Amino acid sequence: MPADVRKRWGTTNLIVEDHGDSLVLRPIPEDPVRAFRGSAAGPGPTSDEVRDEERRAESAIERRRLRALGR
Repeated sequence: MPADVRKRWGTTNLIVEDHGDSLVLRPIPEDPVRAFRGSAAGPGPTSDEVRDEERRAESAIERRRLRALGR
């Protein structure tokens, strides 16, 4: 079966991901760095946005912890 998959996808390299009750086959690009650059193109969040999101997440965790303690 993997030979059929490699031929259909036009690649010689596959990665196998074990998800416990299933396996997922994915093609590995011939140039993974170039493929990543294309998928990560465009502006990302600013450091302030990342910091704000992290603070919101930490606050939510703290609120849940305090609720669990009955405070």
